[in-house]
Amino acid sequence: MNILLSLGIIFISGLVVNKLISKFKLPEVTGDLIVGVLIGQELLDLVHSTILSSTGLISNVVLGFVAFQIGRNFSLKEFRKLGKPILWISVFEASGAWLLVTFVFFIVLKKPLYISLLYGAISSATAPAATMMVIRQYKAKGYFTKVLLGVVAIDDAWCLIIFAISFAVSKSLYLHSSTNVFLVLGKSILEIIGALILGVFLGYIFSLFSKYFKRHSNMEIYTLSFVLLAVGIADMLHLSLLLTSMALGIAVVNLQSTSSTFFEVLEDIESPLYLLFFVLAGANLKLSSLRHIGIIGSTYFIVRIIGKVAGATLGGYLGKVPKRIRNNIGLGLLPQAGVALGVALVAKSNFPEIGNSIFTTIVATTVIYELMGPIFTKFGLLRSGEIQ
Repeated sequence: MNILLSLGIIFISGLVVNKLISKFKLPEVTGDLIVGVLIGQELLDLVHSTILSSTGLISNVVLGFVAFQIGRNFSLKEFRKLGKPILWISVFEASGAWLLVTFVFFIVLKKPLYISLLYGAISSATAPAATMMVIRQYKAKGYFTKVLLGVVAIDDAWCLIIFAISFAVSKSLYLHSSTNVFLVLGKSILEIIGALILGVFLGYIFSLFSKYFKRHSNMEIYTLSFVLLAVGIADMLHLSLLLTSMALGIAVVNLQSTSSTFFEVLEDIESPLYLLFFVLAGANLKLSSLRHIGIIGSTYFIVRIIGKVAGATLGGYLGKVPKRIRNNIGLGLLPQAGVALGVALVAKSNFPEIGNSIFTTIVATTVIYELMGPIFTKFGLLRSGEIQ
């Protein structure tokens, strides 16, 4: 088995399985994860070891793309349109899951604080694709649908910020580099500010010279280059590549008048990269670890739902949205996929002793969330009265 043959098997098997599961209205990420598990080293062993060992590099590139696209949702013009209710709900549903999962893992399950923070941060992520799929399928329209779409559009941005803070604090606690919590928080804040400054600076340079690249192929290469620069420089300076890439996207969408084109040209590159990323996530899953995640996995699954729903309800109340909106909005925020798996991979590579356990838990619960999430979303839309 050579590398090129292995890559061919990954892409064709992912494509075929996704085609099959689409007939059952299941999300593609589920198919990719299943393919990864099947062709991984513990079953069919069709993934070359060199490709598996490159998972960290591939995930960094893919997460750079994901974070860059997330930054697109932070257009100041769009923020004015979204209004305060969506900001209230998105902030509280993300932080609600983060704080509640962290609290339960630390106080109830007696896990170390650095582990609890990592689980809490990952729990804040929501996968917008599954929610949008349900809305399109049932042709839902109305104020509830508009608010829901606005919340899922910016949810992952809050996740990246929350994860950057939690990761920096957890890393410091894990390495025992500081016993002073204020020093740890200060270091974390500096890293976040540094990542944002770097991303905005690169975005400014991007906008300055983008006028010289008008052809589609040139725009594609130009945009790809800056995303890779953001990821590479952030990694070199030990800054958050997620926040740097997101800040790059934010700067581009606000400084560049034709910014949408520069985001759209990456779509052709993203599809095969996303497929490779999710298949490798499944291939990295150690099946033997699944039997050990019972109480942790079930606790994470249930507490995250409570945190999301309660946080969204509170945010809706503070944002003064109608009762039918705030009581149902949390039901559309349960799916998890790309960003959650991505940051779980970051945790896996940086915390050798417990990273694999975290990653296994997130992969297992992601499959369940992706299967059940659309059902909850449909139920929320039905209760809000925007589909029949």
